[in-house]
Amino acid sequence: MSSDRPVSPDRAATRSPAAARGEDGRMSGAGRAGPLVITISGKSGCGNSTVSRLVAERIGLRLINFTLRDLARERGLSFEQLWERAEYDQSVDHELDGRLVELAAEGGCVVGTRLAIWLLDEQDLSVYLEASQQTRAARIASREAISYRAALAATGARDRLDRNRYLRLYDIDIGDASHADLVVDTEDLDQHAVVGKIMEALRSRNLLD
Repeated sequence: MSSDRPVSPDRAATRSPAAARGEDGRMSGAGRAGPLVITISGKSGCGNSTVSRLVAERIGLRLINFTLRDLARERGLSFEQLWERAEYDQSVDHELDGRLVELAAEGGCVVGTRLAIWLLDEQDLSVYLEASQQTRAARIASREAISYRAALAATGARDRLDRNRYLRLYDIDIGDASHADLVVDTEDLDQHAVVGKIMEALRSRNLLD
């Protein structure tokens, strides 16, 4: 079953996590100056990267999808090595998230990462993608050519560790979709149907012709 759940407009009046982080010096809360900014987040296997790319292509915006995998590549490490390091070295997440905020500051972009909807002070539409652990594991198993059993175990472990790490670093619960303007259940939807829901939401807010 698919669903999209808009959150109360009162959310826009609350102080963003990015601004709150600036007070303790961990990350300056940069908003953006410029055209449309769309943020898309969700746990591994929800389709964040693919959906973000398709939305950016459809509208003609820059895609910002700088992830832990990209940072690992820059450092000459495997994803697993850097992910394990991030568990005890806070500078990994601070560098990654700081880079994303800087890249998005001029606007005109789709930001698709695990923390995207929480990172920016100003967003025109924030989208949270969700699906069950079983569905996400099946997608990851197919994508990475590993067994479903291995993908299910790895997905559960990553969900747990990522959630604990972001709660510890930023007091952000990545399983809580209430910060998003639009929540899309991708359980029975392909990436094109998900993009369609996002386009509908943009038009309903008069953000697209």
